[in-house]
Amino acid sequence: MEKYSKIWRAFFALSLMAIAIQQLADGGFKPVILPPSPATFTGYTACLWLVSIVLILACTAIILNIEAHLVSVYLGTLLLLFLVIFHLPYLLFPHIRFFGGWGNPFKLMAYAGGAFVVAKSVAQIPGHVNVVNTWLEKLVPSGRCLFSVTMIAFGIMHFIYPTFVAMLVPAWIPGHTFWTYVAGAALIASGLAIIFNIQLRLAANLLGAMIFIWLIVLHIPRAIAYPHMDNGNEITSVFEALGFSGIAFLIAANSKSNQNRQ
Repeated sequence: MEKYSKIWRAFFALSLMAIAIQQLADGGFKPVILPPSPATFTGYTACLWLVSIVLILACTAIILNIEAHLVSVYLGTLLLLFLVIFHLPYLLFPHIRFFGGWGNPFKLMAYAGGAFVVAKSVAQIPGHVNVVNTWLEKLVPSGRCLFSVTMIAFGIMHFIYPTFVAMLVPAWIPGHTFWTYVAGAALIASGLAIIFNIQLRLAANLLGAMIFIWLIVLHIPRAIAYPHMDNGNEITSVFEALGFSGIAFLIAANSKSNQNRQ
């Protein structure tokens, strides 16, 4: 199973790396990484390059398995800090925005969880034990829950905003509203199954397959048709779908390997 885990880790790492490269190409942070902020404030460009390069280097280390466990732990922690320090204040003050506006913070939470899932799938190298690392290791088991909360939230959004979601279903597929509700129910069910360890491997594999199908059928065609829409958001969505499918498949692979060791 390790050879497949390498593939799923690569899906995750390539996804986040591509978004970082896209940031540098566009000259601005993608909202999945940091919320909107004036590009004119002092140090914006330096921060953009610093964050993007850190993400690229971390993802490269994961792909090449260079201290991948420790790198993934620190990457997940960094993304959680971005969520707490930047995204939550932006959303909560001066007022709580509508639920649909929480999409990017949930995506960032999924990436943070994915980093911890990656860490769990890679053996820890002895010699890096210290107070900080020991404390951060306690975050690793939360990975699949952080990812699943995002899936559940997106599933709920399918029911709250069915008209908008139905518009995203390709025109050649009949029954747009029907598939909107089916997809929403599937996201919620798979997220709950992963959190509560109910047929974990099956649920995670089905979730990964569903998201990968969306990547091929929905996101890639939209990125080709609307490459410049919302500052390249459709292209970003391709990378996100790739990463999220990889996280789901990696959760399933971890589950199988854990069962085999028991």
